[in-house]
Amino acid sequence: QVQLVESGGGLVQAGGSLSLSCVASGRPFISYAVGWFRQAPGKNREFVASLSPYGGLTKYTDSVKGRFAISRDNSKKTVYLQMNSLKPEDTAAYYCTAGGEYHVTVPGRWNYWGQGTQVTVSS
Repeated sequence: QVQLVESGGGLVQAGGSLSLSCVASGRPFISYAVGWFRQAPGKNREFVASLSPYGGLTKYTDSVKGRFAISRDNSKKTVYLQMNSLKPEDTAAYYCTAGGEYHVTVPGRWNYWGQGTQVTVSS
């Protein structure tokens, strides 16, 4: 079992930056792929970014490529999502996840989820 706790959300103006963190506890973290999804009101949860267990492989949804960066520090059991050049359409609750395969973008294929952190981008 893995427990995930996100932090770092908030309100930012368009063009600004935010950094999200997700701390894991429980079973060995290093063996899990990790990822971030987001969910806007009235919409389905969508894939944002993911990272393979040892950090060598990444995947991003097209709309965030070049703006967002996912990383992990296995010694701290922490996953990060650096978000730059934020747009109003990035507004959503952001969820950290682990236990899936890094190339899988379907939420139901990931095993562990955090409680989410809200990101709001004003225009």
